[in-house]
Amino acid sequence: MTTDSSTGSTESAPKQGELRRDAIGLVGVLFFVVAFSAPITAMTGNTPLSVGYGNGIYAPAGFIVACVILTIFSVAYVAMAKHITAAGAFYTFVSRGMGKPVGLGAGSLSTAAYVSIEAALIGIFSVFTDGLMVSRFDVSLPWIVYGIIGILLIGILSYRDISLAARVLGVVLIIEIALLSIMAFAILFQGGGPDGLMWESLNPMKAFTSLPEDFMGTGVAAGVAGIGLLFAFWSWVGFEATAIFGEESKDPKKIVPRATMIAVIGIGVFYAFIAWMAIAGNGAAESVTLSAGATPFELLYTPMRDYVGEWGVVAFEFFVVGGSFACALAIHNSATRYIFAFGRDGLLPKALGRSHPKYQSPYIASTVQTVVTLVIVGGCYVAGVDPYLGLYTVLAIFATVCLLCAQTLTAISCIWYFHVKKMHPETANVFRTILAPIIGGLGMIYVVYLVLVNIDFATAGQGDSPVIKALPWAVVVVFVLPVVVSLWWKKSKPDLYERIGSTVFVHAGLSTDIDEPTIHRS
Repeated sequence: MTTDSSTGSTESAPKQGELRRDAIGLVGVLFFVVAFSAPITAMTGNTPLSVGYGNGIYAPAGFIVACVILTIFSVAYVAMAKHITAAGAFYTFVSRGMGKPVGLGAGSLSTAAYVSIEAALIGIFSVFTDGLMVSRFDVSLPWIVYGIIGILLIGILSYRDISLAARVLGVVLIIEIALLSIMAFAILFQGGGPDGLMWESLNPMKAFTSLPEDFMGTGVAAGVAGIGLLFAFWSWVGFEATAIFGEESKDPKKIVPRATMIAVIGIGVFYAFIAWMAIAGNGAAESVTLSAGATPFELLYTPMRDYVGEWGVVAFEFFVVGGSFACALAIHNSATRYIFAFGRDGLLPKALGRSHPKYQSPYIASTVQTVVTLVIVGGCYVAGVDPYLGLYTVLAIFATVCLLCAQTLTAISCIWYFHVKKMHPETANVFRTILAPIIGGLGMIYVVYLVLVNIDFATAGQGDSPVIKALPWAVVVVFVLPVVVSLWWKKSKPDLYERIGSTVFVHAGLSTDIDEPTIHRS
């Protein structure tokens, strides 16, 4: 039943523009968030980049630092999530905190990030699939074939009921976590490889140590600690999904805060443990050599083969494909809900804010996201871009910087919302809504700084290319342009301006009328 707070009227059936209520519970939300982070993809695709080009054997410490910063940030984030439920999480939070212009800019950053992340994940999905097909079936096809198949399957699953996608994610997620855990515990119980368990890899202070030149005689070039931290944070991309799927969860005011903290801390502990065991299993020198060499995925495959057996490698090759697909599916759903939120608020064509009459899914927004991904991936293929070092890595940098900026704005908005606007004084306190957002925000700003000053290294020496030079400016434009447009709307189209960040759930199961959006106070 829906309620319009301006009239108090109720209706028995969902209105057009509403997503399906009570579709997923706490476990379903967690499946989406953890699948979004894609443990098997993050460990296989990101850890080698951190080890071979970032902080070397201290990559696990980088995951710990990222976990601490994001956990502190999440304290503030869930404080706002208790009172605001909407499909466009950062967008709506910042709109309610710092105002509509900045909110639209933050929403634009998040949308650009999620749209590009799906394309990035299709890149690595294609690489994993090609590797599987060649090694196990002796079939070699252009990587774009696998990319198109993946994009279309994701589009089909996302068109239907969200609970169907959640079930697919759940099955894949459980198996990939089990595989990684079997490998890690096998290494732990055998006391590690040639250098033992290497406890120093977990020292958080070492996370800021760059891989030295010719580490232990490996001949590998020096790394940059900021790159290690970047890919650590990239591995968490999408934990915002706890709030994005709040409208479709059974009790968002309880589920979103719980799911956020469980996901952030649980993912952090798991990532640090798996990365630590992979490095310990290979030994220090071999870990760096494999990560920086021609076969970076062997950082995980080799210890799986040595400590578990060839069957583990075979299973790993299959489920790293499934895991990257699940990750892209979860990301697609988040990108779709941002596009849907903008359409529902009338900031993009209203058709994008329509929900399917049967499945209550954002089916038009989903179709648009599918087409956009096809264009990006297809364009990269035509341009001869490498799907891993080009499509995946470069878009990862762009997307992560966008999201870190959006998260920083959300941290500031928390302070503004509770202490300047003085909303919900029962929730505000010194740590939760002042210190936590300050610490979390500063930590994310520092990582952005590390990435930007090392952009040439982060892109494997492509810093002089026009595309890489444009990356930081692209982030600025993605934020500034919507801010300027919103200020123009304020004068020329005040009704449209008022729609920015206007649609939220008043409380679990109740939403506003998108035809006449009203700012609601939970």
